[in-house]
Amino acid sequence: MSGKYDDMLDLPHHVSERHPRMSRSARAAQFMPFASLKGYEDEVEDTARTNEESYEHRPDDADEIRAEYLESERMREAGPEIR
Repeated sequence: MSGKYDDMLDLPHHVSERHPRMSRSARAAQFMPFASLKGYEDEVEDTARTNEESYEHRPDDADEIRAEYLESERMREAGPEIR
């Protein structure tokens, strides 16, 4: 194996004299998920639940959805209209 960085493979691991070694918990905290909007997910779930509760299914919903789906498939297969 002869690569661009082969000369560095056998070097000892660098240890900084200036910065102390970071603890495992501090390193793990850097990779934790970041939630910039606290409570946003709860609000989305509440809105979804409210919408689901307020929607009344009609008997012709399935037919309407099927027709819209078939139309979208027909348009997708036809490709974009170029003028």
